[in-house]
Amino acid sequence: MNSRKIYIRSDYILLILYFGIYFVIGLSLLFRQPFGNPPDEYNRYLIPQYIAQSGSLPNGYDESVRIGGYGFSYAFQPILPYIIQGFVMRVFSILGASETALLYSARMVDFVFGLIMGVFVLLLGRKWFSDRRFAWLFSFLAMFLPQSIFVHTYVNTDSCCMMSIAIMLYSLTRALEDRFSISSCLLLSVGIIFCALSYYNAYGYILSCILLFSAYFLSSGGRRLTFAWKPFLKRGCLISLLVLSGIGWWFVRSFILYNGDFLGLKSRDLCASLYALPEFHPDTRVTWQSQGYSIFQMLLDSDFLNLSVLSFIGIYGPMTIVTSIWIYRFYKLLFALSLILCMALPGKNTGELYPRRPIFRKFYHANMIFCMIMPFILSLYYSYATDYQPQGRYILPMLLPFAYYCVRGLCKGCALLERRLLFKNDSDTTNTPAKKRLISRPSTGVCILLASLIVISLFVTVYGYAFPYYELHPVAP
Repeated sequence: MNSRKIYIRSDYILLILYFGIYFVIGLSLLFRQPFGNPPDEYNRYLIPQYIAQSGSLPNGYDESVRIGGYGFSYAFQPILPYIIQGFVMRVFSILGASETALLYSARMVDFVFGLIMGVFVLLLGRKWFSDRRFAWLFSFLAMFLPQSIFVHTYVNTDSCCMMSIAIMLYSLTRALEDRFSISSCLLLSVGIIFCALSYYNAYGYILSCILLFSAYFLSSGGRRLTFAWKPFLKRGCLISLLVLSGIGWWFVRSFILYNGDFLGLKSRDLCASLYALPEFHPDTRVTWQSQGYSIFQMLLDSDFLNLSVLSFIGIYGPMTIVTSIWIYRFYKLLFALSLILCMALPGKNTGELYPRRPIFRKFYHANMIFCMIMPFILSLYYSYATDYQPQGRYILPMLLPFAYYCVRGLCKGCALLERRLLFKNDSDTTNTPAKKRLISRPSTGVCILLASLIVISLFVTVYGYAFPYYELHPVAP
């Protein structure tokens, strides 16, 4: 059996394993989690429930969707995932579904978002890594990080946001290869629409798409910079028209309903000031900022960084269900070691992106780093100015580029090891398939070992920690 057939057979096995794990773990969590146990699900569920019952979209000020105590509602912000969930629930309610079945149908929408994300993560991994072993490792890390799969199992907008990021990154990567073909532009527009109508924390990706799209048409010839205006305007107008058609209605609606506040953020704060209880009122609520502390003092005196990292890896429920300390140690070591390798080792001959355009490549990486930093900055600000508990889901939008750099570091490290093995055997001038397999064993071993540990960590988290917690707490507090 030749190596090509082995690779094809391995791909089929891994494909079945990949989606099989997602279905088993995702559906197990979806059906086993008590209602309201996932973070803030009860308050989020008010919106699709309202849509299912009334057949219309709620005003943010509507009492039936306001959060008790805090006085505001999630209806001020983009709610496309809730609209889809509300429509699905309305269909099931017509068919006579029970309240429990309606909840599961709403959760199932996020499960489907995760499934679509899984497809695009696979496609993206194959674009970013020419070596299939590391492409698979990237996909397993991005999808089976305990916190990553968790957001696809309950009512929220994070799941749709993560799906949209995968679509945007894949379509952008593909568009940079095929010169922004019509199909790539259409797919990129779909990703931007879902992102814009799901989660403000991920808007950095939309900005990066705009910047990278513009930079693509900029080229240098000698000492002169030239800009291809015609294809830029042609493709730019197409994407802009599609995106504005898809998202414009929401922001126009908000502009009309909230007296010019098209983002809804000022109106949300106003609603909270009108209806919040004294202890949760924006003007009297105790925060680090209101007490006169600086952000640096908050970082020094609070558990912000540690809690953010742990919950990025995986803390389930209302930040109460932790997993094994060894799983946290494993991921911390994996992240630290792989990022050090990524920064310290050269990237030659390891499938670096856009090797023929070094300036554009640096700009591309700068954008990806920006997309990782922005959610963290927003989470930091929320904890400082609004006293939001630091949670991994706030910084989860950074996951895909972060996973890329982690796997990229491992790829560099394995490539260096294999080059040294080749150097030690350079006296043997034959280049037999057996010799190639021997030299490539470090990469294969690393990918198999890490992918296995990632899957084991996920199963331990769900079946060893989450489910026993649900047995002891069948009803969320």
